[in-house]
Amino acid sequence: MILSVPMPGRRPPLPAPACLVVSVRQSNDAFALSPSTQIHRLNLHGSAGAPPAAMAGRPRPQPHSPSASTRRRERWLVVLGVALHAVYMLSIFDIYFKSPIVHGMDPVPPRLSAAPAKRLVLLVADGLRADKFFEPDERGRYRAPFLRGVIEEKGRWGVSHARPPTESRPGHVSLIAGFYEDPSAVTKGWKANPVEFDSVFNQSRHTISFGSPDIVPIFCSSLPHSTWDTYPHEYEDFATDASFLDHWSFDQFQGLLNRSFDDIKLRQLLLQDKLVIFLHLLGCDTNGHAHRPYSSIYLNNVKVVDQIAESVYNLMENYFKDNQTAYVFTADHGMSDKGSHGDGHPSNTDTPLVAWGAGIRSPKFLAYTQKPDDGFRFVDDHKHDTPTPQDWALEGFERVDVNQADIAPLMSTLVGLPCPMNSVGSLPTHYLKLSKADEVEAVLANTKQILNQFLRKSHLKQSSSLYFKPFKPLANYSSVLSQIEDLISERDYDTAMKHSEELRRMALAGLHYFQTYDWFMLMTTITLGYIGWMVNLILHVLQSYTLFPAILLKKAILHPKNTSMKVYIVGCFFMGLSSIILLLEKSPLLYHAYAFMTIFLWTRIVQNFEFLKAVWREFSNMPFKHTLNLLISSAIALFVLEFLVISFFDRKIYTWCFLALGILGSTYVAFFIQASPALAIYIWLACWFLSVFTLMPAEIPENNNLVILSGALIILIAVASRWANSNCTTFWLYLTRANKRDSQSSKLYFVQVILVAISSIMVWLSTSHRSQNRELHSLHQLINWSVAGIAMVLPLFSPPSALSRLTSIFLGFAPPFLLLSIGYEAVFYSAFSMVLIGWIFVESANLYCSEESGSARRRSLVDGSVFGYEERHLQLSDLRIPLLFVILFNVAFFGTGNFASIASFEISSVYRFITVFSPFLMAGLLIFKLFIPFMLVICAFSAITKIVRIPRLGCYFLVILLSDVMTIHFFFLVRNTGSWMEIGNSISHFGIVSAQVVFVLLLFALTNIYTRDIVVSSRQLTARKVM
Repeated sequence: MILSVPMPGRRPPLPAPACLVVSVRQSNDAFALSPSTQIHRLNLHGSAGAPPAAMAGRPRPQPHSPSASTRRRERWLVVLGVALHAVYMLSIFDIYFKSPIVHGMDPVPPRLSAAPAKRLVLLVADGLRADKFFEPDERGRYRAPFLRGVIEEKGRWGVSHARPPTESRPGHVSLIAGFYEDPSAVTKGWKANPVEFDSVFNQSRHTISFGSPDIVPIFCSSLPHSTWDTYPHEYEDFATDASFLDHWSFDQFQGLLNRSFDDIKLRQLLLQDKLVIFLHLLGCDTNGHAHRPYSSIYLNNVKVVDQIAESVYNLMENYFKDNQTAYVFTADHGMSDKGSHGDGHPSNTDTPLVAWGAGIRSPKFLAYTQKPDDGFRFVDDHKHDTPTPQDWALEGFERVDVNQADIAPLMSTLVGLPCPMNSVGSLPTHYLKLSKADEVEAVLANTKQILNQFLRKSHLKQSSSLYFKPFKPLANYSSVLSQIEDLISERDYDTAMKHSEELRRMALAGLHYFQTYDWFMLMTTITLGYIGWMVNLILHVLQSYTLFPAILLKKAILHPKNTSMKVYIVGCFFMGLSSIILLLEKSPLLYHAYAFMTIFLWTRIVQNFEFLKAVWREFSNMPFKHTLNLLISSAIALFVLEFLVISFFDRKIYTWCFLALGILGSTYVAFFIQASPALAIYIWLACWFLSVFTLMPAEIPENNNLVILSGALIILIAVASRWANSNCTTFWLYLTRANKRDSQSSKLYFVQVILVAISSIMVWLSTSHRSQNRELHSLHQLINWSVAGIAMVLPLFSPPSALSRLTSIFLGFAPPFLLLSIGYEAVFYSAFSMVLIGWIFVESANLYCSEESGSARRRSLVDGSVFGYEERHLQLSDLRIPLLFVILFNVAFFGTGNFASIASFEISSVYRFITVFSPFLMAGLLIFKLFIPFMLVICAFSAITKIVRIPRLGCYFLVILLSDVMTIHFFFLVRNTGSWMEIGNSISHFGIVSAQVVFVLLLFALTNIYTRDIVVSSRQLTARKVM
């Protein structure tokens, strides 16, 4: 006989011994295609019963239960995933962060009739922004009267455009060596240049330098022909006016000149040509950081710098008296209004440039005219011929802007030195007072120096490449050089200049070509590797967690063939071939690892070719409706993942996300599931409550009242959950079950609520005592540690029903989170938990309502036991669960700031546990605090997989699959230009998503302690309890 399931309040209950047998039809779901002949039998208690005689011959379906071989294959798959992501994570350093510096070139001295100057003075005002230098003060007086007089009467001026990162070390390297930040400096923590480089100082006959211990030694510490000194690090005191540091540099130089009158060798050294003098003036940078660039101290420091420039000029002219000294005044970077620098904001990239003296042109007066945009951009992406601000009152004087690296060839040419061999700067001829012939020769020397770098890189790549692809635009460079030489001989200087500048431009393009020569090969290999990994995950899920293998075998579509050995032999052949090619090309060892990983993954795919072909045939034969459903589901998943990628750059986007989810979720619950209106309202309120937090500042302001109030909110949520646990109807019964330890669970619940209340009180007591006595009371410290430790253990003793255990986990992590909170993040804990509980309620309601439908019930029975405790097979609709998990997991990252930001590591968070500096313990507490929201997400996720009876490990593989779609996107978003923060963020984004394969797995293992014994009520128990 065939019986139907008794529904609450609709049909009388069946006797306990009766058996439930339901005939079914084939499922329409793409992931749950199954034979229509399968019958599922269960008694009312959820266990398998003995078949009646009439049914004895009918087939019985088997619930999903992975075999030992599947488990073994999964372990290897996890190990492979960890290894693959670790290796591929290193690939960005081979692609984006290779040093552009090469050695082995010869210097190219300019063939000048005579050097424009015998000596050069370089004055660098660290942290001086252009607008504060050129604009007048509030009285209408200019802060740099001497240098302004130079602009109007003696020399040339402009704005030097720095390229991010606008920091002191890369800025000075750009000025003195002529190239921008070496991307490989990331391997040194941005503290030093990892590769030796040439500079103007190296090419000089002698260099004299005084200034900061962070800058001067970079260029002079290993330079034998240098005289230099620095002040101690202790002098860089942010609590004082740092302009005395500038006076120190000048005083040291003045003392050296004074000593030369008594030291014959020193005087002879000073009188020789090709002398370079460098004074580093740190005052503006230090005062800008400490007091902001609009402060009176910073603005007064601009006047100090001007006075020092005047003093140096007078000192040099009175000492040498030959008018053979060239002067260059500039800055390495600017300063933002917040007192910081590093990014590409104009306040950081725009620095003043003033040059005068020997070899420098006199001012040129021009009537201001509006010039059209010629398309040229400086390295900071600013336009050429940008209008000069009117308050600078310099519109009538020709302004010549340069890239910061252009200053190095300018200084070299002024004293007749070869350009630094690693320089990429273009000589700014508008500053130089040279004859036409000398001007062309100077530009040609600059061009040859850049061309030599190109030729060296071309030679190195050609010598190690089996198939070399040359840079075609420079294939005939030698004939172009010969043509330029002929034009110079014919005194056609204008044409020679034009050809030289064009050749220089092409040489710079050639340098970029060889810097990125391996990018296509490496990025293709890595991308194919990620795609191969994702295809392997899909294959594993299809083979181990769906009914596809059984269906295909039943239909005789899939004919297993023992071709594994042949496929692996071919794979090994390609591995060996790629290894030989890479060895012949002298490629790094990691290149071999990238190739091996990719080939191995695609070998596994080819091994499953017959299965893939059969799956494709099955999909091809599906009705159009099901194909469209699959395509729409995939498109929605990709849209959500791209949305998550954008959220890494703007966390406020989650506000709009949860505002929309609140409306859509409540509408779905009210009209499609037709659950209780109270549930729809709850979903709407919970989502909108959570949406507020991503509008909050990332720097969490301290507010202990919010922390204390959040403790009361946590207790209120727990009381509501307790009420739902004891007054449950319909779908709520999936989350609850009769408990024999009801009195014990009540006591446990009461203890946990008390601990939350105590932790709220201790937040107030600990903070009040510490603010008064500046130390943590030992008794308070003991109570805080005890409360946090005990609270996390108690959930292990809570009832195993889903709602009771999750409520206990929520209460268990609340005390340590409250004690580690300083502001609104404590409220985030409650809001985030409310959304997680809402997710569980919706899944339970959806399951209950789907079982009320006869067709839905039959589909469920085909796929596995919804009524029993076994896991069923995955369906396409189950993709929503890992997708929502990925969304909520990212909210845990960015809900109260950024997991990778300094704001998330506010040190005052640990002051209720420890105040004595202990870096490891403090770091451990901070990381634990950040992990708590992640653990809540995974506990809720584990409970949901049990409620809907799907395999958690299968969902884990789907989570990794979705995460790796984001990983590929972030792989192409890694930056090697910009501020250190921008570069670091791009690396951390890629690293965070790549590491999820390990991170999520570890959290699964950790939270399994709390969730492994969760028990979910069966439908039969639900029916009996309602009756």
